[in-house]
Amino acid sequence: MAATLKDVAERAGVSRSAVSRTFTEGASVSAKTRAKVEKAARDLGYSPNALASSLTTGRTKLIGLISNNFHNPLFLEVFDLFTRGLQDRGLRPLLVNLSAETDPANSLRMLRQYSVDGVIVASSTLPPSFAEAFRDAGLPVVHSFGRYTTSPHVHVVGIDNIACGRMAAETLIARGYTRVAFMGGPETATSTQDRARGFFAKLAEHPEIAVSTSYARAYSFDAGRVEMTRLLMQDPAQAYFCGDDVLSIGALSAIEEAGLRCPEDIGIIGLNDMDMARWQNIDLTTIRQPIPEIIGASIDLVIATIEQPDRHPETRLFPCRVIERGTLRPVQ
Repeated sequence: MAATLKDVAERAGVSRSAVSRTFTEGASVSAKTRAKVEKAARDLGYSPNALASSLTTGRTKLIGLISNNFHNPLFLEVFDLFTRGLQDRGLRPLLVNLSAETDPANSLRMLRQYSVDGVIVASSTLPPSFAEAFRDAGLPVVHSFGRYTTSPHVHVVGIDNIACGRMAAETLIARGYTRVAFMGGPETATSTQDRARGFFAKLAEHPEIAVSTSYARAYSFDAGRVEMTRLLMQDPAQAYFCGDDVLSIGALSAIEEAGLRCPEDIGIIGLNDMDMARWQNIDLTTIRQPIPEIIGASIDLVIATIEQPDRHPETRLFPCRVIERGTLRPVQ
C-alpha cells in the first residue's frame, strides 16, 4: 500500500500537522522539522495528495488551457511548451478543446467545476471578448497569441499582427514582385484581419504593385491547398503572403501538383516559423513568431495575476523577423 501522511509523521517523529505544513506552500515549519519530514517521505516513497492539499490551501494548482485550433501542427509545439512550462512551475494544465465553439459559456462552466486557479486562452483567432468572459467571472486570465491593443481589458501576450503584415509586404516589395496577393485564413479570425490590414496598408504606398486577396476556410493544410488550387485556375499572382505556415505548405502542395515551381513561378511567404517550415523538402521563407518567449511570458503573467488578482491588464508584445529560406526569389 502507498505510504500515508500518518506513516511519514510516525517515521519522522512529528505530528501529522507538521507533515501537512511541510508540503503546504507558504506554511510555517522549522528547517529541522522540514528536513526530518522530507527524509521520511523519501524513505517511504510518499507523495502528498494534491487534491487533499487544495482543500487546505484553497488552490488546486490547475490552469485551464483553452484552444480552438487543434488541426494546426503548430499547436503541437504550443501545447508541448505550455504543459511542460506549467508543470515545471508546479502547476497542472487542464486542456479544453473548443473545436468550432466560440461561446465561452461551456468552457467557463467546466473550468469552474474543476476550480481552476487561472485560465490561459491560447488562440490567435478568438476575439478579445472570449477571454474577457473569464475575467468577468472572476478568474485570472491571460490571452496568449491574442489581439494587440493599447488598452487591453485582460492580459494579452503575443505579436503585432499588423506589423507582421507590413513586414510581409516589405519583403515582397524588396524582391521586385509587381503582382502580389494575401491568402489568409478565415476572414472572421482577428489574426487574419490584422495581418491583411498591415499588408494592404504597406502596399498602398506602392500603387504600381497590383494587389489581390482571398481567404481559406481554415488555418489548415487542406484549406491552403484547396484555396491555392482555385487561385491557380484563374490568373495567379507572382507571390503570396499566406498568413500562416500551414496554409503556405498547403499552397506549396497545390503549386507543385499544378506542375509549377516555387519560387521560379510563384513565391510564398508564411508566418510562424513552425518546425516543419525548415524541413528540406519545404524550405519555407516565413516570419518567425517567438513562440517559446510568448508562452513563458504567458505562464509568468497568469501566476502573477493569481497572486495579485487586481493586477492591471497589460499587453506584452514580442518582435518578429523574416526567416530567409527558399520560397521567394532573391532581393532585386
